[in-house]
Amino acid sequence: MFGDYEAQRHWQEITFSLPVKQWYFNSTDNNLQYWGLDYPPLTAYHSFLCGHIAHLLNPDWVALNTSQGYESFQHKLFMRTTVLVADLIIYIPAVIVYCFCTREVSSKKRISSLCCILLYPGLILIDYGHFQYNSVSLGFALWGVIALSFEWDLLGSLAFSFALNYKQMELYHSLPFFCYLFGKCLKRGITGRGLFLLFKIGVTVIASFALCWIPFLTETGQMLQVLRRLFPVGRGLFEDKVANVWCSLSTLFKVKKVLSSESQLQLSFLCTLLSVLPSCIKLTMHPSVRGFKFALVNCALSFFLYSFQVHEKSILLVALPVSLIINDAPWISTWFLLVSTFSMLPLLLKDGLLLAYIITSLVFLLVSKSLLPAPANMSEDSLNLKPFCISVRRYLPWFRLPGYLIKLSFYTSLMGMASLTLASDILVPPLRFPDLFPVLVSSFSCVHFLVFLFYFNIIYFWHSSNESSKKRL
Repeated sequence: MFGDYEAQRHWQEITFSLPVKQWYFNSTDNNLQYWGLDYPPLTAYHSFLCGHIAHLLNPDWVALNTSQGYESFQHKLFMRTTVLVADLIIYIPAVIVYCFCTREVSSKKRISSLCCILLYPGLILIDYGHFQYNSVSLGFALWGVIALSFEWDLLGSLAFSFALNYKQMELYHSLPFFCYLFGKCLKRGITGRGLFLLFKIGVTVIASFALCWIPFLTETGQMLQVLRRLFPVGRGLFEDKVANVWCSLSTLFKVKKVLSSESQLQLSFLCTLLSVLPSCIKLTMHPSVRGFKFALVNCALSFFLYSFQVHEKSILLVALPVSLIINDAPWISTWFLLVSTFSMLPLLLKDGLLLAYIITSLVFLLVSKSLLPAPANMSEDSLNLKPFCISVRRYLPWFRLPGYLIKLSFYTSLMGMASLTLASDILVPPLRFPDLFPVLVSSFSCVHFLVFLFYFNIIYFWHSSNESSKKRL
């Protein structure tokens, strides 16, 4: 039904034309089966603001009911401009502050990380080509990371609350935020200063949520309806071909047919919990800024791989924290960002973004290769795997990590992505397997993500656990 371009336009139509109390309810003027609003209040307020501006420029763009399916060059330009404005106000300033306030890093590395983060093709393609505003929620989350890094705990809590109230998928980042702050409270003493800090954080979060939800708190039915729209459990374990475990596993074992909806929900919850628990426990016991960022990566990637009702675009929630550790693991982080963009290829092809995908990916690869070159020998030390390898050699003295094999894997991965991109565009799949190429793309990407999850966990857990929490990025 016209894609997410129509969804964003329709939300502007609904929020501009109807009273707040009708935004999330089904009615003759708001058919929830037709791109009904299913994001939190801050997204609705943003759509309301954009809808007013659209009405001033051209009333036809947001005319109630009659504008459904509307599409024009001028309106697409308007939509992309609203994305750019949001970027300039929230996301880009956050990236600049993060990169240039990074301590113990040279100016060259700061500029390199800034260029790589801003040129990340996944976010550019989805927000400007697929018509989304992921940079708003990701920008708020990044401001939260920056604030916590400088021990501005209340500001960090406020910024992340806004992120969560813009897109509910920010739950991917919620556990590390909670565990880091709770760990700081425990270190200060849960009966003394720690308890007071916990109280202040709690008041900040509750107040920020209440501020965002004010129009929907007057009636219990209103609040419950919004929650039902935000968490549509009835939609099943997954829908489109997404590069997570459940979709990839379904090629061999039809999970959705064998298990009931309730069992699918319980299984995904259990697997997600088991995957995030180690990082959460360590972060709570040893809260540090570096550990916080790696826990963000591990938890977000675990949610993407194992949680319920995951979308292709949700990989952007993993890409942000990976971008934040690009100075800690430049080569692997660059590899991950390339694969994360490739994993959305079926979606990009639907939107006619193949050429844009190829160009932005090549630019990102060339820039990152120039500014963050891969180590020449691919040693255990250069890959941050030396502590892990030393631990393994205590039991397996013969164990060595062959650098050439790692480099070969990278180039093989690039060739695989290029081949599948070409095949997806020019080859016609057999009639028996109409989704052959989307399935291959998702499975190929899922294998990468599982390896990346293992790698990032190794780096986090084999790093000194008694690292002190420093006032640095």
